[in-house]
Amino acid sequence: MPTTPPLGGAPALSPVTRPSTVDLITRELRNAIFSGALRVGSPIREVEMAGQLGVSRGPFREAAQRLVAEGLVVATPGRGLSVRTIGADRVRPLYAARTTVEVTAGRLAVAHATDAQVAEVRAAHDALVAADTTRDALRIGDADLNVHWALVAASANPWLLRWMTTLIVEVRIASFTVAEEYAVRRDSAESHAGIVERLEARDADGLEAAIRANLDAAVTRLLAPEAADVETLEEPLPLPAPRLDPLDL
Repeated sequence: MPTTPPLGGAPALSPVTRPSTVDLITRELRNAIFSGALRVGSPIREVEMAGQLGVSRGPFREAAQRLVAEGLVVATPGRGLSVRTIGADRVRPLYAARTTVEVTAGRLAVAHATDAQVAEVRAAHDALVAADTTRDALRIGDADLNVHWALVAASANPWLLRWMTTLIVEVRIASFTVAEEYAVRRDSAESHAGIVERLEARDADGLEAAIRANLDAAVTRLLAPEAADVETLEEPLPLPAPRLDPLDL
């Protein structure tokens, strides 16, 4: 006679499977919005994009609806789906949410991150140092955001990391919406050094101060670039819109 697991016992787990087609499409669309390949405000053309990705319309539609739920895509009755825009009036609330996530993650990382997790943040900063030498604004911007991503990952909190996934894309959407050029600091690596150093020193208050200073400066560059008083590198917008590559299914 089979026995019943005790109340609160762990359920049986199914074997781990590879990402589904919908998962892969969702990731591809999210990346395309992040990179600017899908421009802010542009329509999501289901037939055309599904064809470019080499997938059927059913899973494509499901993936697009996931991005609607994340707030990266907007559904307008009678007009279909389009990439979200985030205007200047929403930048401060967006960065307030981002600051909350990063400060919380940073304090968790100071208290609990392993040396290996802290080393991942240092490695992300090393990549930013290398990107700085290229004078490629988008590459530097990617590496900049990856430092913040690595910091949140070091908290080992899956909820914070999931929220950060959406917040990072929303930050890019705001950058593409508000400005005529995509701009990054010329001294981006230097401006992030304090974040990594305070984490390595396990200094929670110092890390929080470094995060807040970094994000406050980013808001100023977006909303009042003339007051930022830093040298920047720019990439004209809108960016060229390449075709989406077929998925490897």
